[in-house]
Amino acid sequence: MEWMDKLLYPLQWVVAWILAIFHEIFTAIGLPAANGWTWVLSIAGLTLVIRAILIPLFVYQIKSQRKMQLLQPEIQRLQAKYKGKKDQYSRQAMAEEQMSLFRDNKTSPWASCLPLLVQMPIFFSLFRVIHNMPDVASGKIDAIGGFTQTLAQQAEQSSVFGISLSATFMSDGFGVKLLTGVLIVIMASTMFVTQKQMMAKNMSESAMANPMMQSQKMLLYVMPLVFGIGGIYFPLGVLFYWLVSNTWTMCQQAVVIHNMPAPGSKAEKEMLERKARKGKAVQQPEVKGGTDTAVEQAPNQSRQRQQPVSKNRKKNKKR
Repeated sequence: MEWMDKLLYPLQWVVAWILAIFHEIFTAIGLPAANGWTWVLSIAGLTLVIRAILIPLFVYQIKSQRKMQLLQPEIQRLQAKYKGKKDQYSRQAMAEEQMSLFRDNKTSPWASCLPLLVQMPIFFSLFRVIHNMPDVASGKIDAIGGFTQTLAQQAEQSSVFGISLSATFMSDGFGVKLLTGVLIVIMASTMFVTQKQMMAKNMSESAMANPMMQSQKMLLYVMPLVFGIGGIYFPLGVLFYWLVSNTWTMCQQAVVIHNMPAPGSKAEKEMLERKARKGKAVQQPEVKGGTDTAVEQAPNQSRQRQQPVSKNRKKNKKR
């Protein structure tokens, strides 16, 4: 794994420094330097910093998802246009028209995967920092950023319920397997609930019927399964990172779905009902490519036809 250490060393350096800074903050307010919960709080601090940095990417993700919902009529029109055409030219033409539609509206069907993909290098960097912790503590390898030999020794001495932060499900001991197993189940469950919440409440029926959604439905089950199986090799400290990160995602998404639901979704209907009770109107964003701008009006609001005004009446009004 030396090649991974070399490739991710700049990120490992940053991750190690953030951990060291949070550890120093928590020890400065009186927490024991060699206590496992001090290090868990430091990992939680690292997670919150990373997720705060990723907020602009999350906003882009939400906007892209909303645009994808509004583009469903256009996508269905393209599918109907090329229905039954199996030749390579037709498939290529349909793909090019779809990509042009996405490009004109500055969206992508894979935008929902961006936050997870960006987090992966950070995750592996934290994994390597904790994995190398015993070697840094013993002096076998040099310090990683602010993660000095002294800090590594303190981290090695620390434990949570008697379990080292570098321990994995594969380590010896029933207590290790119990704690890491519980965290793995929670990690996979929160990931599943977050994705399920998005599909159940924040997607329209037309979007769910789109063939492109089949890949998203597969990810609903595949990703928690992959992380659940892979979790047996994750150090305890990394499991705490994913627990905090998934909890952040779940809460953040719940707030966004409540306040900025996708067009045509169950969450939007609930929001429109709340707006209607308050007498407010909701306007949807405009989509390029042939679809009209969708505008929701409050129940008491009516459209009146403007009557033509003669020239004489106009002159009288000016006087």
